[in-house]
Parts: sequence; C-alpha cells; structure tokens
Amino acid sequence: MLDFDSVSSDALLTRYDIVAESKEKPETIAERHLPKDALLRKVAEDVLYMKYKIIEEDVAAALKEKTPEEIIENGLLKGMDAVSDLYGRGIYYLPHVMVSADAMDRGIKLAEKALGNERKVKGEVIMHAAEGDPHDIGKNIAAVLLKSNGYGVVDLGKDVPVETVVETVVARKPLAVTGTALMTTTMSAFPRISSGLQEKGADVPFICAGGAVNREYVESFPLGIYAEKAANGPGLVGKALDGWDWKKIRDKWDDIQSGSA
Repeated sequence: MLDFDSVSSDALLTRYDIVAESKEKPETIAERHLPKDALLRKVAEDVLYMKYKIIEEDVAAALKEKTPEEIIENGLLKGMDAVSDLYGRGIYYLPHVMVSADAMDRGIKLAEKALGNERKVKGEVIMHAAEGDPHDIGKNIAAVLLKSNGYGVVDLGKDVPVETVVETVVARKPLAVTGTALMTTTMSAFPRISSGLQEKGADVPFICAGGAVNREYVESFPLGIYAEKAANGPGLVGKALDGWDWKKIRDKWDDIQSGSA
C-alpha cells in the first residue's frame, strides 16, 4: 500500500481544476466535518489524510480520555464524512477513499476491542455485482460509504447468481439490497431478482446502479430504485431506515437527491 504519511495534507486536497472552478476551497469543505476536540480531530484527520500507519497509535492515545463510542462516532466517522464529501465533489478519487476506509477500519477495530464488542449498526444492506459481471469497484466504494454512515454491509461479491441474492435477502431481511452492473449483458439479472423477491414476499428496496443501467430501466420493474452514483447510497438507505417502502422512495427520488426530503 502507498505510504501517505510523508505527503503534505495540502497536496492531498489540491485539485487545481476544482479549486479554480469552486467557490469553496477543499480545506473549507473538509473543515465542516472535523471535530473541534484535539484528540478526536487527530483521529478524524488520520482518516481524512489516509494516515493508516499511525491511526492505531492515535486511537490508543484518544482512548485514554475518550470512550470508544466517542472515538468512532465523533472521530473516525467524521473523518470519513469529510472523505465522502470530497469524493462526491470530485476532489478525492477512488484510491483516496479506499485508503481512508482502511485507516478507518483499523481505528474502528481497536476502538471496538476496547468496547468489548462490535458497535451497533443502524441496519443491514446486502450488496452484490450482477450475475456475469466481474466489475466490483463501484460496489466497493458504495460499501465504504454505507459502512461509514453506520450501516452493516453483507457483501456477496461479484458475478453473484440471482438465486443467491434472493435467498440471502429472504433469510436476512435487510433494510435494502443493492446491485451494480457495468455490462449490458448482465443488467437483466436485476428484474429477475425483483421477480424472485416478490415471489417470496420480500418487498425490500432494490437499489440498482452502474454504467449499464439508467433510471428509466431501473424503474421499469418493481422494487427498483436508481442510484446515479455511490454517494447516493446512504441517503436512499436512510429513507428505508425511516420506514419508507420502495414505492415512496422511488416517488420521492428527486426530492431525496436535492436534499428536500
């Protein structure tokens, strides 16, 4: 893995094309998410600046004065919130997010060890890349963003048979299920999953994404909810957590994306 410890944080946040076009500096965007407390801020910055080599040391130091829950919720996850925001604005790219996620995971494991058990999650999301599709980068980034927002993720991997998805959803009863398809030859798995879930009485929101699909296609079958990008995931799943069924989420899709719902 690349060593970011010796890299200037200013350089990490600099995308000169973005800086020239944006009214807000990346540093200002990140600052909105970072805690004021010095110990928690250090942990959050370790995530933001991909300091995976030193984050365990900083979490251990924070544990001397802070509870594990404080460190996770107000330190590690705040850092990942900043990463997610920067990624959504095109300032951070996939490699940044994945290394930051690794740093966050290391910190969470140490905090959970001090806690004595795993932290509670808001709810579970089952994720997969469509049957026949070997591409999973989009799924992986979506999983990182969902985890950073407090959701438990069951990742079935790539090229997952339709039957496996249906059986897992029926057995685990998640808040939502997601599927990605980057090939037009694989997107037909999605309506088959929809049919299989409905036959089993599992009317769970089915969030579909990937370069092979668009909103019109996804909304052509029951349960389907379109996600234009990975950053849409937490907002859509959040509505399922609030008790919205797939029909309401689909009907209010535009409002959810604009932040007015």
